[in-house]
Amino acid sequence: MKKRNIVVCFMAMLLLIAVIGACASTSTREGTGEYIDDSVITTKIKSMLAADDFLKSFKIGVKTYRGVVQLSGFVNSQKAVDKATEIVKSVKGVKDIKNDLIVK
Repeated sequence: MKKRNIVVCFMAMLLLIAVIGACASTSTREGTGEYIDDSVITTKIKSMLAADDFLKSFKIGVKTYRGVVQLSGFVNSQKAVDKATEIVKSVKGVKDIKNDLIVK
């Protein structure tokens, strides 16, 4: 009976370690917490861009990976690029901006 309890405890520990390890980030994959943080940043930026009267007519793509925000799409002036960049910089949690907006 005592041996059985030890085996059950050992198996439970292994399961716990596997669950915790699955949520951890690696150099090529973000962890669960980072993914949630990035989703929040992306959602905030998209809603701010949509609420801005000047930028809402443009289709600007927003992706976030580990706090680095990538903007992509076409705009009609450098003023639009600057305004979008300003909005991104105002969001808490943004570490860097990769601006791939094209002025057409």
